[in-house]
Amino acid sequence: MNLALLFFITSIIYSSVGFGGGSTYLALMLLWGISYAIFPVIALMCNIIVVSGNCFNYIRRGNYNINFLAPFLVGSIPFAYFGGTLLIDKYIFELLLFTVLLIAGVLILFNFKTYDDNIENYRSLPKFICFIIGSILGFISGIVGIGGGIFLSPILFLLRAERPKIIITSASIFILINSVSGIFGQLTKYGIINEIFNFWYLFLAVFIGGQIGNYLSIKIIPTRILAMITSVLVIAVALRIGFKIF
Repeated sequence: MNLALLFFITSIIYSSVGFGGGSTYLALMLLWGISYAIFPVIALMCNIIVVSGNCFNYIRRGNYNINFLAPFLVGSIPFAYFGGTLLIDKYIFELLLFTVLLIAGVLILFNFKTYDDNIENYRSLPKFICFIIGSILGFISGIVGIGGGIFLSPILFLLRAERPKIIITSASIFILINSVSGIFGQLTKYGIINEIFNFWYLFLAVFIGGQIGNYLSIKIIPTRILAMITSVLVIAVALRIGFKIF
């Protein structure tokens, strides 16, 4: 199957639950044999393209709480940049990606029902805890080349830290900002900016897919169903990477 088509399908599924799809773009490029030096930046740029539309639509509907999100971002932004500057061995990267995907898929699977939960009761997390969570996820995001929302969203659902719509919006904004920070970190390692634009067709594919996925989440399919589909996709890709490694 064509790589652009797989990116298109991935962006539809991930954007439908407020994610960018970076982790699966990475896995696809790894399996496709694209240069290890450039694909984290491609994945992060795809993240930005996809979640920009999500953020615009969610914020326009008033589903955001900047005071809730701020301490996560304060922790994540510098660590996403720092993680992006680190050079790691390709085999270690593959292990990290496999682990990230598997854990994220399982977290989403255990929490998919809560994506449509309208219960207003939630617990307020201490800002220091939010900062620590943001720092850890930002660092992981920077190293691997993802936005981190695929972890943040299920963690917040598990902790019942906010209303579902606020969590989904927060995850999208978290992905967007971390992806930008991570790109700056990644670009300190390689002079690859010109080479990135050879993959313009992937950016076009995720732009179109992202718009479709966002429409599906708002107008048609219950978010919990989309979340379950996303978790199955993430776990399947993780297992495929695992077979490649082991």
